[in-house]
Amino acid sequence: MSASVSPLAPKSYPEMPSLRGVRMATAAAGIKYKNRTDVLLMVFDRPAAVAGVFTRSKCPSAPVDFCRANLPHGVARAVVVNSGNANAFTGMKGKAATALTAKSAAEAVGCGENEVYLASTGVIGEPLDATKFSGVLGDMNRTATGDFWQEAARAIMTTDTYPKVATRTAEIGGVKVTINGIAKGAGMIAPDMATMLSFVVTDADIAPAVLQNLLSAGVEPSFNSMTVDSDTSTSDTLMLFATGAAAGDGQARVESEDDPRLDGFRSALNDLLKNLATQVARDGEGATKMLEITVTGAESDAAAKTIALSIANSPLVKTAAAGEDANWGRIVMAVGKAGEAADRDRLAIWFGDVRVAVNGERDPDYSEEAASNVMKRQDIPVRVDIGLGNGRATVWTCDLTKEYVAINGDYRS
Repeated sequence: MSASVSPLAPKSYPEMPSLRGVRMATAAAGIKYKNRTDVLLMVFDRPAAVAGVFTRSKCPSAPVDFCRANLPHGVARAVVVNSGNANAFTGMKGKAATALTAKSAAEAVGCGENEVYLASTGVIGEPLDATKFSGVLGDMNRTATGDFWQEAARAIMTTDTYPKVATRTAEIGGVKVTINGIAKGAGMIAPDMATMLSFVVTDADIAPAVLQNLLSAGVEPSFNSMTVDSDTSTSDTLMLFATGAAAGDGQARVESEDDPRLDGFRSALNDLLKNLATQVARDGEGATKMLEITVTGAESDAAAKTIALSIANSPLVKTAAAGEDANWGRIVMAVGKAGEAADRDRLAIWFGDVRVAVNGERDPDYSEEAASNVMKRQDIPVRVDIGLGNGRATVWTCDLTKEYVAINGDYRS
């Protein structure tokens, strides 16, 4: 864990309310880190509906395979998360480790192994000693409590410099429901889902298929629209659980994604996912700047997103941000190489409210001082208009500093 907290960290953390139907505990199992919590257990005393989105990596971790196999069952009773070891690229040993962990969790909680979900984050290629879990899970189940969200967020950190938490409320048919979420991630972040783990729980009563539709849609403009370094992890896992406790307040179960009662819940969930995603981008390894890149006027929304990610992932753009250099030539370069339709002579570029280029050349009123002042900010909005259509997209990224190289140069040692 990095000694200094990211300068882009939130100035304060929300009070995280207890959420009915879920209890949590953390433990120090000594998987990689000494003297810090590295295991999280989430327990649902009554079966919770579950949805999940995972990495699109062709080399997924053993826990990702395990979760995918259990997801069609639609019910969760326990989640075990560890940091320090990703249990990825670990062959048959990895599969054996997930089987043993699931068995230990099922025994500790008193549920089926197909009601257990697993996630691991950390070093790739090191076998995970799952016997370290079996000793602690029983005690964790006994001590698990609802008022534990901050501690849970801390237990799953690797190179993160701060825990990521968020909470929202909404109404379904006049009944108040709560949504709480935690996330971790700082490097190897380019989600198609990254070493990105996130767990979101609501006390709403929503059927698993509806929950899955909400999550799959909500991930696109949030977690799948941020990048720290263009590298997609083997382990990305985002899971959403609905405990159904609000049924006790008279909330009728939601069985259809078209249910108009879902409108408020959907926007609250999307807002929470976006908040967690930007917290991850703001904790990019070595980050000192946050860039919000909006592309408009592309041929389609998908084209706009491809162009925006081309800009966000460019080391030249990111190092210019680190050096507070309003080098819009690098934006032009990234637009040009994105592989989507663009017309050089229609391009316009803004840093903040300062238009630096228009109609394919430097703005006639260009002021180096005004552009440089925008680059001195911690939060730098960049907008590019392609001038061809109505497609638009926004992505978030951070700058690229010497510290990123230092952190990743000796991550294993």
